[in-house]
Amino acid sequence: MITLISFIVLLGILIFVHELGHFLAARMTGVGVLKFSLGFGPKIFGKKIGETEYVLSWIPLGGFVKLMGESGSEELSPEDEKRSFSKQSVWKRMLIVFAGPAFNFLLAIFIFIIVLIYGLPSLTSEVGDVKPDSAAFASGMIKGDKIISMAGQKVVYWEDIREIIADTKDKQIEVIVERQGVEKNLLIQPRLSQTKNIFGEDVPAYLIGISPSEKTVIEKRNPWDAILSSIYKTWEISKLTVISVVKIFEGVISPKTLGGPIFIAQVAGAQVKEGIIPFILFMAILSINLGVINLFPIPVLDGGHIFFYLVEIVIRREISVKVKEISQQVGFVILIMLMLFVIFIDIERLNIKIINDILKIFK
Repeated sequence: MITLISFIVLLGILIFVHELGHFLAARMTGVGVLKFSLGFGPKIFGKKIGETEYVLSWIPLGGFVKLMGESGSEELSPEDEKRSFSKQSVWKRMLIVFAGPAFNFLLAIFIFIIVLIYGLPSLTSEVGDVKPDSAAFASGMIKGDKIISMAGQKVVYWEDIREIIADTKDKQIEVIVERQGVEKNLLIQPRLSQTKNIFGEDVPAYLIGISPSEKTVIEKRNPWDAILSSIYKTWEISKLTVISVVKIFEGVISPKTLGGPIFIAQVAGAQVKEGIIPFILFMAILSINLGVINLFPIPVLDGGHIFFYLVEIVIRREISVKVKEISQQVGFVILIMLMLFVIFIDIERLNIKIINDILKIFK
């Protein structure tokens, strides 16, 4: 029950934020909004305020904003024609469409800012293990040393060490450690080693051969640092999402790593049990994924519309309605096939014998 409720809440918030972006962008650009619906299917509740009907529907697996003149085939008064979506400049239409994914990114940034100001557990700079024959071992570093500075830069958290080593690469690093209350100066020469990245591929990296202890402290950021760090984290997760999709097409990552609604519900339920912070961080990551995926140039998705608008800018004329309709149909089929595929993976991941036996028929 917790899993189901957390999934509905999570999806509802993400969809609401996405559609809110479209809604506000339409309002800002003077386009009429006829309906703002959260969910699909029969409505639970609806209220019309001005020209806009606000609706809450039974199926919480989507949502939409119906804009005036969106289809381009509606009969409108001369006054309403000016506020019709289809009559707006291509730049305005692009802005309205892009606002949905943009709001998903803004939600993630907002969550990261709040969490970073509130504070998160972070590994300290205390050394756990030192690998024999490593660069750190050769310098005299031992387990229990607390790294205070590296290459003249202050070190507080373990992540600071990773960044400094990545920046200095093969240059010799001056390291100051605290050992039993006494500061010691060490010289470490990072070594180029083969290591596995998160995709299981070999990327040469400079390492010194240490691992962190299990000690943590609560890391709190000031508002300015939290803003900068949140923007950076959102960018990094967005980039990782795109790279992951590319790696799937390249065959580096198995498509079975994809997760559908069942998987998302399971993770959401697990995060709720861990506490509110893990849950909203998961929401932030999912919001970024939703924003990125919606920008893919697939008809039906926001990215598909943006792609058409960019083509119109280049060719300096509108794409025919027929081409758009066919593209929308193809895009819809692609999305349905993808959804069925990830649901298939979700069901298989449940590892229920009778279901697995049935699924074997389709393999």
